[in-house]
Order: sequence, then structure tokens, then C-alpha cells
Amino acid sequence: MQTTTIGALRGKGKTNVSTESMFLREGNRLIFKKNDDLVWIEPWGRDSLRVRCTAEASMREDLDWALLPQPPMEADIEISEKSARLRNGAIEVEVDRHFELCFRKTKDGAMLLREVSAHGASPLLRPSGRCLRPIVNSDLYRVEARFEATRGERFYGLGQHRHGLLDQKGAVLELAQRNCEVNIPFLVSNRGYGFLWNNPAIGRVELAANGTRWTAHAARQLDYWITTGASYAGIMERYADATGHAPVLPHFASGFWQCKLRYWSQEQLLSVAREHKRRGLPLSVIVIDFHHWPKMGDFRLDPRFWPDPQAMVKELKDMGIEVMISVWPAVEWVSENFAEMVRLGYLTRAVRGMPVHTFGLSGAARYYDATHPEARRYVWAKCKKNYYDIGIRVFWLDACEPETYPADHDNLRYQLGSGSEVGNLYPFLHEKGFHDGLKEAGETEIITLCRSAWAGSQRFGAAVWSGDIESTFEVLAAQVRAGLNMAMSGIPWWTTDIGGFSGGDPRTPYFQELIVRWFQYGVFCPLFRLHGAREPFGEPCTGADNEVWSFGEKAYGIIAKILFLRERLRPYIMEQMKTASRCGTPPMRPLFFDFAEDSKTYEVEDQFLFGPDILVAPVLTQGAISREVYLPAGTHWRDAWTGQRYDGGQTITAAAPLETIPVYLRGDAQWPIAEGSCATGNRA
Repeated sequence: MQTTTIGALRGKGKTNVSTESMFLREGNRLIFKKNDDLVWIEPWGRDSLRVRCTAEASMREDLDWALLPQPPMEADIEISEKSARLRNGAIEVEVDRHFELCFRKTKDGAMLLREVSAHGASPLLRPSGRCLRPIVNSDLYRVEARFEATRGERFYGLGQHRHGLLDQKGAVLELAQRNCEVNIPFLVSNRGYGFLWNNPAIGRVELAANGTRWTAHAARQLDYWITTGASYAGIMERYADATGHAPVLPHFASGFWQCKLRYWSQEQLLSVAREHKRRGLPLSVIVIDFHHWPKMGDFRLDPRFWPDPQAMVKELKDMGIEVMISVWPAVEWVSENFAEMVRLGYLTRAVRGMPVHTFGLSGAARYYDATHPEARRYVWAKCKKNYYDIGIRVFWLDACEPETYPADHDNLRYQLGSGSEVGNLYPFLHEKGFHDGLKEAGETEIITLCRSAWAGSQRFGAAVWSGDIESTFEVLAAQVRAGLNMAMSGIPWWTTDIGGFSGGDPRTPYFQELIVRWFQYGVFCPLFRLHGAREPFGEPCTGADNEVWSFGEKAYGIIAKILFLRERLRPYIMEQMKTASRCGTPPMRPLFFDFAEDSKTYEVEDQFLFGPDILVAPVLTQGAISREVYLPAGTHWRDAWTGQRYDGGQTITAAAPLETIPVYLRGDAQWPIAEGSCATGNRA
């Protein structure tokens, strides 16, 4: 491992600012120190820079976390007596005499982001915007990076949260994985930059009016990455280059996915698939949910209820239906694999108390250690033998935060480090284990459905859904914002449980209206999947019926048409998925993504674009039969159902009876819509 030490820096520095600080160029890297903190700045992809800082004698170069290695790049570095500058394409950074960093656009010098000292500190003291405080009795540090707040700045991305915000300026977010809360520490600013906090530690980000502060509770060094682009599409493409491009979505995954909590037997599952075919309804994927195993952690189907799974899978494939199966990372103490996994050191450990992380139907369970490469291979080997080898190639990685009780990250110990230091990396490495296993088995179309993710998860074919959300109109409205922020976080494959997960009663008029409105929204999501634990819940762990014909005849008539609409959209969807893979442009995105020059688009949080040519305005309020729709300026729009033409740049009132969702086609686009290209952010 190559390192540059502070001692070496003192001996090699070209410009001696003082005996305690100096600048040095080493290859394409700018190096300096502030007191005892060593700082590296270097190009990391097109128009992008990486900043690292350590309080140790040398920088760790083996901690790339989300970032992929980049080919060597030439950097334009200037060093003077009191400052230094590094340029990489469209971005540059200046280090001032206080050793604080200011990032600008190379073309016009417009400021993107600037480090600042602690809020309220005296200018005479000038504490750095970078702070590493040692943790007692540990080789870790509490790490902070502080940046100046800019009036009018908006922040998008940062994963998926339940707060119901699209613009997250003013929010304080925990950097931790939880059910329904997905931590992806990448944000996009309307000032024209993307910023990745490249650190898997538990922490927080404060997007306050008087400054932005990123904190890692326990880390080895500070690490962040910043990029710029001429459009939002350009920023997302550079992020994909740096953290990994998603593969092209498998074609089967673009259709309708049927799921409920839970199908408990082979015959029950087959009966639902056969009924779909009897009714002539399209169906692409059907799901076997959790507790299909004898004991959690056995990683196999219980033969009492699934007597001939290979025949079941064959019958479904003959109908054109793929099977997805739920795999939890938990292993019950009574599982057939528990003793061996303990002996091999493949389970997550606890610092204090009993190592109990969750509970299965048969009692206490521990999570396997996804940071341990051999543990990942062990779990995949079990899943390959018991699932993949009988024809199941789609895996549902549920509870992969992992969901521990209580959520005391400092009490967890992984092979890679403490939970406080690396806890956010768990879903990323869990997804990597299945991706690598499937690839080694010869699969070329890989998708896993996951309840959590981290920066770079997209490169493993990880699709994310929004977790165990409630069945209400208020939650549906929040999901629109959550999905758009996931899109701006670099995850192009996203979905919700149509109808919500918990609390929905199919017998009630409220839920029957909700499920229709949710289907109307879901058909324009990247993935189209029905799921939920319907009331009455039943035992053990199985809810009421949750098939498209389970919600009354009126709802069924509308939903059936929506299923066929999805079939009509699939060629267009696959073109958007190719664009997402190639360019990093999310298929589902906010209006401002394509219409950045229209200031009004930044105020619209309950509409979105599905690809470049479809504007969707879901109905999110109980009893609504109309809603206001803003049509962005710069093009004309046509009502997808009536053909009526409207000029852009105006708000209209759209009729929205229960059977209708307001949808508008851009320019002269038609159903189905023709092949597109990489989004530019200004296509008219």
C-alpha cells in the first residue's frame, strides 16, 4: 500500500508556507497539511475531485468504499506561497491561506461549495472546516466536514426517507439504515454539483440555514467526492461513472410483479398464477415471501408446504412467469446452519449482552456477517443449491439494513470493523454477495429486490423498494417524493408496495379507492409490484387476499386496464432502462431534471417525468376528482387520454375521476413512445 507520510511531506514540499504547513504536488495529487492533518485532493473521474484527510501519519489508500478506481488523469495544479489550485475539467478547487477549500466551476469561476470553520467561531481562531477528533481507547475518530450555506440552495437525493420532502434543505438526516429509511449519502444541489460523503459510518448530515455539516461518529479518515455538470443528467452520469453504472434491467422485470404477505404453500402460489392466466391478465413475476423455510437461516423451502418446487418453477416458467424468493440475512439459533456458521465466524457479534439481533417464528436469531467475504460465499452457496439450482434466479433481499433490535450500532462487530464505523455498508456488501454469486453461476441479467442500499448499490443490480409503509393517502403522497429522491441518489430501479404494506383492509371503500390510485401511480414507477399485509392479518404471518381481483369489481375493472397499460409501456420502459444503464439518467425524475431553466418546476413535488416524454400527476387525496397540473415551459403537451393540446408554462385543472390519472405527453410523442437517447436536461 502506497502512503505519503507527514514526515515525507516536510522533506519533499516544494513550497514551504511555514514549518507546520506546506503544499506539495505528487503526480496528479495536491497534498498539504493543516497542523497534524494530512490532506489529499485529486481528480477522480471527469469533472470530479476527491478529498481525503487523516490525522494519522499516513493516508489509508485501501478505503475506497463506494468509489471505483479511476484511470489516471492529468490535473492542472498551481502552487503559490499562500495558496494552491487544482483543476480537473469543469471543476477546480482553491486552497486558501487558511487551508480551507473552495470549489468552483472552471468556466466562469462560479462558486459551487466552500468549506467553513465551525459556526460562530471567531475569525481570529479560524478552526478548519475539517475536524477529526480521536475517540478514547480507539484508533477511530469522530469526523466532521463543514460547508457554507447558500441562500436559495436546494438539495435532492440522500436516499429514501419518510419525511415527505423533495427539497431537503433545512432537514437533519440520520446517516443510518432502517426499515423505510435508506441512507445513500449522495446529494445533488441546484447550484450544479453532486456531493458524495464517502464514508459508511453511522452519522448525520445537517442541511441548515447557517451551514451544512456532515458527521461520521467513528471513522478512520475524512473522505468526500464532488462533481459538476452542465445539467442534472451530466451530474448523474459522472456519479454513475464514479460509483458504478446499473446494468440494463432484465426485460421480465419491466412487467407486473404479484406479491402478498404471504403465499404459504406451493398450491396456493400456483393457484394465483393460474388464475391470472385464466383471466388473461399479464404477470411477469410472482413472489414467495418469508417463512417459506423450516427455520430462518436454513435457506431452503419447507418440503411440507413446497413438496415439488422444481415442478412448480417449471410450470410457472412455462407460463412466462419468473419466481422471486425472499432471503433474510438472519439465522435462528435452531437453524441447521447456525452451529457451523458460529464455528466458522460467519455471524455478526455483539460487544455486550447476548448476540440476539432479531427473532424468527422459532426464537432468537443473529445476522450473518455480510462484510466477511467467506460468509457471503457461504450464504450464496446455500441459496444456489436450494433455490437457484431449481430454477429461481430472482432474490428478494429483505431486512438487509440489517434490522436489529435494538438498533445499537456500536454494539455490533463485523469482520470489517465496528457497526459504528461500517454499519451502512451492510446492504451494499449483501447485494454484492448475491450479484457475484449469480454472475459466477452464468447469469447475465441480474436483479435483486432490496429494502436498503448504499452508494454504489446500483452496480450490483439492486432494486430498492420503500419498505413496510402504511396504507394511507398521506403515505402515498410521501412516496412520490421518496421515489424522486431515490432517483437523484443514483438508484434507477425503485418501487413501493402498491397499496402500502400495513393496515389496508380490502373490504373498505377507503382502501378500494386507495389501491386504485396507488396502481395508477405504480404503473409509472420503474418497477410495478403489488404487495401488502392486508387486514384481517391472519396467522401465521399471512394477510388477507391481495390479488388484483380482491378489491371489488369496480376496482378490478380499473386495475385490469392498468395492467395492460404497463404492457403497452414496456418497450418505452426498456429504452429508459438502457439510458439509465448507459448514462445514469433515472427513468423516474423530478420535473426540474429536464426543465432546469423553468423556475416553477422546482416548486412542483407531486408530479414527475417518466422518461423524457411522459409527465405523470398522480391523485394523492381521498375523494379527489380533479387536480392542478403544472406543464413545464419550452414545449407543448398533450393529454394522453383525450389528445387535447396545451402550451407549456401554465397550470391547468385536470379532470381525475377514479378511473383516470392525469398524464401528458411531451411535444408530438405518441403511445407507445419511440426510442430515446441520453437525457440532456433540455430536450424539447
